[in-house]
Amino acid sequence: MKLLVVSTWLPYPPDDGSRVRAYHLLRHLARRHTVTLLSFGVPGSPDHLAALRSLYDHVEVVPPTRLNGNRLRKRGLLSPMPRYLVQTESARMKALVAAHVLQHDAAVSLQVNAAPYLAGWPEVPRIFEEVEVGVYRDACLQETTVLRRWRRRLTWWKVQRFVRGLVNSFDRSTVVSVMERDHLVAVGCDRNRIAIVPNGTNAADVLPPRACRASQLIYPGSVTYSANLDAVRYFVREILPLVRRVRPDVTFVVTGSTDGVDIGDLAAQEGVSFTGRLPDVDAVLAESAACVVPLRIGGGTRLKVLQAMALGTPVVSTGKGIEGLEVEPERHVLVGDGGPAFGAQVLRLLSEPALAGVLSKNGYGLVRERYGWEAIGGMFERVVEGAVADHASRQSNDFRVR
Repeated sequence: MKLLVVSTWLPYPPDDGSRVRAYHLLRHLARRHTVTLLSFGVPGSPDHLAALRSLYDHVEVVPPTRLNGNRLRKRGLLSPMPRYLVQTESARMKALVAAHVLQHDAAVSLQVNAAPYLAGWPEVPRIFEEVEVGVYRDACLQETTVLRRWRRRLTWWKVQRFVRGLVNSFDRSTVVSVMERDHLVAVGCDRNRIAIVPNGTNAADVLPPRACRASQLIYPGSVTYSANLDAVRYFVREILPLVRRVRPDVTFVVTGSTDGVDIGDLAAQEGVSFTGRLPDVDAVLAESAACVVPLRIGGGTRLKVLQAMALGTPVVSTGKGIEGLEVEPERHVLVGDGGPAFGAQVLRLLSEPALAGVLSKNGYGLVRERYGWEAIGGMFERVVEGAVADHASRQSNDFRVR
């Protein structure tokens, strides 16, 4: 098949959760199908574009549109689209999609920012990849002040309507967990159009010995994503002081982009460092004593948890942080909800090498058995093929009715 992919960001280099998922799914599709990629982004180097063009038949990169306040004032409040999508709407991407879409057998949008550009093309089978509304829902539920709660509820109401319209117009939409599917069904999305394609990871054939820094904790996630920023703030302000009171040698490393985010107060805390984007996150993750996942909002399956377990790095998480994963507390991960409970689990792990070894071995075995990208890429390919078959069947039925 000839597949058109419209992406919210360049799926290369695969150095954060969304890019890792997109990179592996598209690489799988490109083995058997011809892929045209239209992507927002700013290439980091010529090597990045060269890598993409070695995988795909054709690649076009569109610079992101800057936030436009005038556009918001003119139509943002009345538009069914969320405010940030109105402000960043790209005429160039619209034109590129119009020029390419009818030449392809199917089209895929990567996440919600890309989906509107395919919404107006019902002639072509379309797949909305990785729909997520849990982060909006959770943010709404967690607000404490009246004004902020009202604003979050208004945003949540608008997101529900917008995403419901997209999901019910696309032939298929994918989510990464049962919880995300249930969130969509609860806001009126057609369950029959939703497929679960979980996240995955690459695990070595044999788990190598770890050269571990005994006091280093890591959170591998860009704080440009609101759920990650909330998790890091929570850990630095409420949990890390409890841990360092007992173990003052403990350090906390946060990897991933910090572009446009004010982290001054967090980075100023003793023992905390932000690395920015790294060429090899796995190397830092593999040498850490534990991967901490203090997530409180958001949805999906947690790629950072899978990535850590694939490297043999023990995980301490909130219950929210392991939603959507087939993990057992005390067998594959440690779980603590609330600052004191989470801190106690971190200290327990740091003080019990045998427990760390058990979690490392069991976590690695789990991802090897259930979460390999090869199998998950095949699941996504079958979703695309099913969307194409259903689209053809509906068109045939419509023709007979006429």
